[in-house]
Amino acid sequence: MEGAAREENLDVPFVPRIMLDRESSVPLYQQIAGPIEELIMAGELAPGRLIEDEVSMAKRLKVSRPTTRRALRDLVMRGLLTRRRGIGTRVTPMHVHRSLGLTSLNDDLIAAGFHPRTEVLSYEVMLADPTAARSLHGEPGIEIIQVRRLRFIDDEPLAIMTNLLPAGAKAPTVTQLTGQGLYESLAVHGTRPVMAQQSIGARLASPEEARLLVIDEGDAVLVMERTAFDKDGSVIEHGTHVYNCGMYSFQFNLVADA
Repeated sequence: MEGAAREENLDVPFVPRIMLDRESSVPLYQQIAGPIEELIMAGELAPGRLIEDEVSMAKRLKVSRPTTRRALRDLVMRGLLTRRRGIGTRVTPMHVHRSLGLTSLNDDLIAAGFHPRTEVLSYEVMLADPTAARSLHGEPGIEIIQVRRLRFIDDEPLAIMTNLLPAGAKAPTVTQLTGQGLYESLAVHGTRPVMAQQSIGARLASPEEARLLVIDEGDAVLVMERTAFDKDGSVIEHGTHVYNCGMYSFQFNLVADA
């Protein structure tokens, strides 16, 4: 079945066979999402395969458009489908599972077998405002660098990364940040993180984030904020990263108390 699926034309919308039980206590959107999920998990839908759009699906199944929209969005939120403007809703071609640790995203992607590429969107030297100064545990008015990058895997936009760094001779260059990860760039100057404070959350994508990640405005994005410290306890960078959560997730290892 899987081999046959790969021979299909990925741009022909797949119309899932769905039987709705309107007397069931199971919500209709779950009855729609379930069969699609089963086909994806069984490998019967090839990665990149286009899925019937919510308008056509709603008309065919005689349900409301919000119902089909919720079904497809539920699958997007779980990383099984990806929605992109101009391309439609497709079976997710890949999903990055990243262990939670003090590592570089670029290095983690390479280790996982992906081919990352970075585009530096902006590189600015500026004086820290009160918010930026707090992030770097410094004083307002100190000279800092703000870098904004777009990270791709196999030419698919994965993350928007905004980092604040102290300015100076040890700051990475645009050339370094284009060709390698931030921590690798810092290591060239003898700066390495030994600990960090990190938070992870989720919210809806802004218009600018949706444009850069090629998703719909209002789609869910995963947000990670991290402040990294060197061995002397000095802040070496503060980062805010926004991920396409249809392509990305964190893995936590939990251990029970003895």
